Amino acid sequence: MRAIDANRAKPGALLPILHAVQDAVGYVSSESLPLIAHELNLTRAEVYGMVTFYHHFRSAPPGRRVVQICRAEACQALGARVLEAHAKRTLGIDFHETTSDGAITLEPVYCLGNCGCGPSVLIGDDELHARVTPAAFDELVKAARAAT
Repeated sequence: MRAIDANRAKPGALLPILHAVQDAVGYVSSESLPLIAHELNLTRAEVYGMVTFYHHFRSAPPGRRVVQICRAEACQALGARVLEAHAKRTLGIDFHETTSDGAITLEPVYCLGNCGCGPSVLIGDDELHARVTPAAFDELVKAARAAT
């Protein structure tokens, strides 16, 4: 596995390896855990614990577009909780789930660095949106679905 070979010598190699796997495949499969554990001389439980501890890692393939809603305090103070509830209700999913058509995966994120302009939403890896209202969220999702 390239991710292991490229990161094995790094201090604390497990996290860089997990990031590399997810960057390459989109998620960290349960099938990869024993191999990673063996190569780093860790237990499967240690690797599994790391994957499940950090919200960033996915254990299943994501939808065609990933929508992240900031849950940090600044965004919460500016209405993120209302936006979260709206997103879950309109998409019919919870955080870490994918819509039945496979188009959208909804994920929480704990700071997008856009604190003064919350609530903030990141679509994909590069579409940062500020001051997102429920109506604006619906338009963003409509556009995301059309782009898939």
